[in-house]
Amino acid sequence: MAASRKRKAPSTRKDYEGLAVNGNVESDKEQNKGNVKRRKHEKAPSHEVEYLEEKRNLEDLWQVAFPVGTEWDNMDKLHEINWNFSNLENAFEEGGELCGKKVYLFGCTEAQMLKVNDVEKVILIPVVVAVCSPVPPSDKIGVKSVQREAEQIIPMKSMKMAWMPYIPLESRQSPVERLHTEIYTIGCTQRRSALKFLKVERIKQYDYCLPYLQSLKPSEDEQDTVVHIMYPLEPPVVCEFDWELDELEEFTDDLVKEEELSEDQKDKFKEYVKMQVKEKKLAQRQTREARKKAIEDMDPKTRSALENMRLYKFYPVQTPDTPDISHVKESYINRYYGKAHVVL
Repeated sequence: MAASRKRKAPSTRKDYEGLAVNGNVESDKEQNKGNVKRRKHEKAPSHEVEYLEEKRNLEDLWQVAFPVGTEWDNMDKLHEINWNFSNLENAFEEGGELCGKKVYLFGCTEAQMLKVNDVEKVILIPVVVAVCSPVPPSDKIGVKSVQREAEQIIPMKSMKMAWMPYIPLESRQSPVERLHTEIYTIGCTQRRSALKFLKVERIKQYDYCLPYLQSLKPSEDEQDTVVHIMYPLEPPVVCEFDWELDELEEFTDDLVKEEELSEDQKDKFKEYVKMQVKEKKLAQRQTREARKKAIEDMDPKTRSALENMRLYKFYPVQTPDTPDISHVKESYINRYYGKAHVVL
C-alpha cells in the first residue's frame, strides 16, 4: 500500500515566515501579470503639438534702423505697441519697390496725438526712411534745435553712428566671407548703460541729431525770410519778423499799441531786429557758398547718385493691435532730406 503524501506542517516560526514570504512573491507575480495586460490596452496620453510661429526673414529690419533724434528715455516707448512693418518687408520681395536695389535705411519718430483704447494720448510713431542710392547718402549728421543758435554738421562717427550692413535672418548662420547684402542701416554703438557717465550736454546732443544730406538744391532755410525774435524783457517779447513782408517801423508801432512793447524800448527793439536779420542773411550766404563749393568738389559718381536718389518713407501698417495713423502720415522727412517721393 502506497504511503500517503502529506504536506508537513511548519514546526517553527522560521517556517511560517518562509511560507508568508513565498505567498507574497507569488501574489505579486500574479498582480504584475495583470498590470502588464492592462498596460497593453492603455493608450499613451495625447500631447497637443505646439507650433512656434516662424520668424520672417526681414522681421527685425525696422528695429535695427536706429531712430535718429529720439530721446534715450523714449526708446522703450517704441515697443509698447506691437507695430507692424510688413510693408517694408514686402518692398524687398520680388516685384516690390526696393527689390534688387541698394538701399540705405534710417529710423526716426513722430509724436502724434492718437486714440489708444478710446483714450487720446501722445504716441511716438516709429518711421523708417529708405534711400535708394548706389553710394551712402552721407557720412555726416546734422545737429540742430530751436534752443541751439548754430547748426552743426559733424561726422557720424563722432556720435558713434555709421552705416552698417543688415543681414537677413536666414543668412545669419552663414560664414562671414559668404555674406552679401544690399541693405544698410544707420546703427549706433553708444550703450545706454554707459549714458550715466556722459555729460548732460552730450546726451542731449543725441536728441537733436538729424540724418544729413548734401542737397544739390537750395534748402528752405536758404530762402527763408523770417527771423524769430525773442527780445530780452520781462516778460520777453516773442514774435516773428519777415523782412520781405513786414515794414519795421509799422511792425514796432503795432507791438506798442498791443502793449507788448513799451514806447521807451521802441528804438532798441528796432536795432535788435535789424541785428537778427543781418545775422540770418549772413548765415544764409555762408550756407549757399558752402553748398556750391561742396557741389564743385563732388566726384561725378556721388553727384549722379544725389541727382537720381529716390526716397521712400514707411509708416507702420494698420492692424487690430495698433492705433489708426492714416490721418497723420506726411511726406516731410527733415530739413536736409526734404520730402519723400513715396509714402507707404
